[in-house]
Amino acid sequence: MLRRPLLLTALAGASLLAVAGCAPQEGSTTAAEGASTAASASTSSSCTPADLQTLTPGTFTVATDTPAYEPWFSDNDPSNGKGYESAVAYAVAGQLGYSNDQVSWVVGSFNAAIAPGPKDFDVDINQFSITEDRKEAVDFSTPYYEVAQAVVTTGGSAAAGVTDLAGLKGLRLGAQVGTTSYTAITDQIAPTTGASVYNSNDDAVAALVAGQVDALVVDLPTAFYMAAAQLDDGKVVGQLETPTGGATDSFGMVLDKGSPLTGCVSRAVDALREDGTLDRLQQQWLDEAAEAPVLT
Repeated sequence: MLRRPLLLTALAGASLLAVAGCAPQEGSTTAAEGASTAASASTSSSCTPADLQTLTPGTFTVATDTPAYEPWFSDNDPSNGKGYESAVAYAVAGQLGYSNDQVSWVVGSFNAAIAPGPKDFDVDINQFSITEDRKEAVDFSTPYYEVAQAVVTTGGSAAAGVTDLAGLKGLRLGAQVGTTSYTAITDQIAPTTGASVYNSNDDAVAALVAGQVDALVVDLPTAFYMAAAQLDDGKVVGQLETPTGGATDSFGMVLDKGSPLTGCVSRAVDALREDGTLDRLQQQWLDEAAEAPVLT
């Protein structure tokens, strides 16, 4: 993984894509803490297709929501291997011994994936933040991405000239419901008017364009995409500091609670981190671009 103090990962220009600030609720974990979420599978079992208890024998079923936004995916087609999360999914599958044509994609909504109950997938990859609350209902792989939260707005907004957290407190801020972006507003910024919540980032963008809010809080790659591709005169105001205690917002694959695959999937993610694959995929699909100032 790219290991910057606040992970200044962004998107290179308007051709870079991004969206899905899905980093919900309190209890974000560090990468090391995220590793402890993968205790379900027997460490003595073989991590090969012949031995893995997948939903369909010989097939690795991966879910994500629709639309599948860039830069996490490309052209709303998770199966093309393009975009960071699509590439990670195929890399994990390959690490486990599955060929690309043994990977099957299904549609799964964000909220349904993290709800208790049996799953119709082996893993779901959709910018799921690893949180203590969520670990009560589902398993997570070890983290494949760590990200900061950021504030995005338009050039004519009251938020455009803000340089610190104090300047945001009197403004109207919005985020997707149930996300760590929303938690960042309530816990780190604590605006006097509270936070506006939306069912999706698309709804949040529409509210910003309509002047219903002054700025949005989303993950940093999404903020750069919004500023470059979704907003006229879009501007990334800045990123938020790592929360007190050093925890970072980490994305992990979601699995059924107690899944026999969790340990093997986590070992695959760890191997990809250790051999530099995750780092290379981040550089390819998320890119190292413009820096966002830290709002203190």
